[in-house]
Amino acid sequence: MRGVTLWTAAELAAATGGTASRDFTATGVTFDSREVGAGDLFLALTGEATDGHRFVDGAYAKGAAGAVVSRDLAGPHVRVVDTMAALEDLGRAARARVAATIVGVTGSVGKTGTKEALAAALDRAHPGEVHWSVKSYNNHTGVPLSLARMPAATRFGVFEMGMNHAGELAALTRMVRPHVAVVTAIAPAHTAFFSGEAAIADAKGEIFQGLEPGGTAIVPFDSPHRDRLIAAATPHAARIVTFGAGRDADVRVLDTMRLPSGGTFVSARVGARDLSFTVALPGAHWVSNALAVLAAVDAAGGDLGLAGLALGDMGGLPGRGLHFTTPVGSGGATIIDESYNANPVSMRATLAVLAQESGRRIAVLGGMRELGEQSARYHADLSGPIDEAGISHAILVGEEMLPLARALEGRTDFVHVPDAAAALDRLRGVIAPGDAVLIKGSNGIGLSAVVAALRRAGATGASD
Repeated sequence: MRGVTLWTAAELAAATGGTASRDFTATGVTFDSREVGAGDLFLALTGEATDGHRFVDGAYAKGAAGAVVSRDLAGPHVRVVDTMAALEDLGRAARARVAATIVGVTGSVGKTGTKEALAAALDRAHPGEVHWSVKSYNNHTGVPLSLARMPAATRFGVFEMGMNHAGELAALTRMVRPHVAVVTAIAPAHTAFFSGEAAIADAKGEIFQGLEPGGTAIVPFDSPHRDRLIAAATPHAARIVTFGAGRDADVRVLDTMRLPSGGTFVSARVGARDLSFTVALPGAHWVSNALAVLAAVDAAGGDLGLAGLALGDMGGLPGRGLHFTTPVGSGGATIIDESYNANPVSMRATLAVLAQESGRRIAVLGGMRELGEQSARYHADLSGPIDEAGISHAILVGEEMLPLARALEGRTDFVHVPDAAAALDRLRGVIAPGDAVLIKGSNGIGLSAVVAALRRAGATGASD
């Protein structure tokens, strides 16, 4: 809905309790000066590292229609006491003014992909009337920003919510106020901040606290924490729907068949209805994500048939399953970009995807961060999935990967390198035509730079 007026100066002042310097209208909202486009509203957030007011002049130069600031400026603006509080106020005001059906998505793994697939499924039936959070804007700044960008005429809204401490999700979900709340899966992620997976499940279950009256909670049936999540949802949800492979799941798999393309043909039961569709993205984890999508579409009153078609057209996301070819010698190699994030469950799932690829298989694996006292064990335990995937060569990146390097000694051809730059150098030395290369690690490891170099090589048709 780019180009649609999102906010007038008067509406901004009313929502934030601020004072407008003059009239203006904004067609976009951002707090990142690098993203400012013509007609945008720029929020000058003040943090520990920097002050957004330093970038207001640059935002105006890029065509910003106005700014939200906490000091007087020459350009069109709304002055407030606290710009971060103003962003939250804008998010709440945007949510209050829509008549849209809102879906919230969280989970330890799969939440961004599920959010994107759900948005595509709803947009298939209602093109141009669906709003969703971009990238992984799922934290205390990303969620209110995504809400503030929602046009008043939105019919469906899909919002991803994340957390790494207890209590964070409760605050976000009360801002989003979903009609449908989805938990994709629970896995060891951010365990440095939790006592165990049960505590992570409790924190994810906070999403149900924001459900609107009559709302639906969607829970993974096959999770060992299913009953814990159901207990968390029960006080807040009018209806609880489970999804998974289990026979008693409300939305469940009847049969699957792997396709030559790498995707999966799925027959599923959604309540009393049977549905057959293709999941274009490879891996059993994407079948699970697809079931969560169907459950949410059904709960939101969407079209299940068109949702199935959207799942068949779904492509990979940068950093989360995007496949591309990079030139190598007289041929090319397939790159599987999973560089955005990693935890033990997602590592195993994507190694299983790599196992389905033909040709020689190479894994560039970065450390999994925020795993706490069990980090060494979680890393070492990846040796089994690496063996099962038939990995020909592993490039292990970062200090966290040292326990896995020790576990692989004498079993798999591998090298342990300190950083992403060294990983790229090593990969260039071993990659050959016909190879399939998985690149995965926590975002802080920086493996996206490896992916970017390989994509540039593909764009130019030559080695980078």
